Amino acid sequence: MPAALRTRRGVLGIIVLAFVLAVAFVGPFVAPHPIDVPVGPPGSGPIPGAPLGTDFLGRDVLSRVLHGGVSVLTVAAVSVLLTYALALSIGMFAALTRRRWLDTLLMATVEVLIVLPPLLLLLVLISGVGTSTAVMVIGVALVLFPGAARIIRAATLEVGTTGYIESAISRGERMPALMRREVLPNITPMVLADGGVRFLGAIFLVASLNFLGVGSQPPSADWGLMISENRQILQTNPLALLAPATMLALLTISVNLLADSYAHTLGRSGAGR
Repeated sequence: MPAALRTRRGVLGIIVLAFVLAVAFVGPFVAPHPIDVPVGPPGSGPIPGAPLGTDFLGRDVLSRVLHGGVSVLTVAAVSVLLTYALALSIGMFAALTRRRWLDTLLMATVEVLIVLPPLLLLLVLISGVGTSTAVMVIGVALVLFPGAARIIRAATLEVGTTGYIESAISRGERMPALMRREVLPNITPMVLADGGVRFLGAIFLVASLNFLGVGSQPPSADWGLMISENRQILQTNPLALLAPATMLALLTISVNLLADSYAHTLGRSGAGR
């Protein structure tokens, strides 16, 4: 990653991401008001004590924006970690197993999940199990892991043709050790590059669920939920929508810049070998 940060896109991405993270994790400690206490007339523009105005219930928009990033970032990050826990296990095992029927079965299951509409799958899961942070994390991971598993399997197949992998197999290396010691270190750069794409997908899905009202529930402050709640006061206080939308946009832009920069650096280093 340090090599990627030497590019302009990488530097800009880390600066923007640092700002978003500061707002998300430091913001709750410096917010001027509680998130659930009205401070003025509903839907009013900037007023003394509320520089971004008030939301549809008269609560301080600035305070809710400062509190609203933790849930998005936490759910997205945990979902991506769970995604790769599943994808690495299934993708590497499918590529390395000597039982071709098992590889076919695993990847057929992955292909079935890929063709399912992401939001439809999440909405069905939530309607059946209920709304909670754990359900959101599991649902987002189920949506993201099939694509990651397919990429990891392809990368493992490529690595599996090298001499040191064949040597490890011939000396009887067990599958878990083979995956951990021989394969994983050699596909880590690809996993990191792909991780930026998956994280963007997680942010989009979490924000979409919150916008639809099936993710974080009132009175919690969440950037996606704020956009949904304040649509009715767009004419009187557009900042109530623009402020959380801007934070989501900055988050996605920063991650995209970092992922592009890292992938570009990875591509140049690969071409030079």
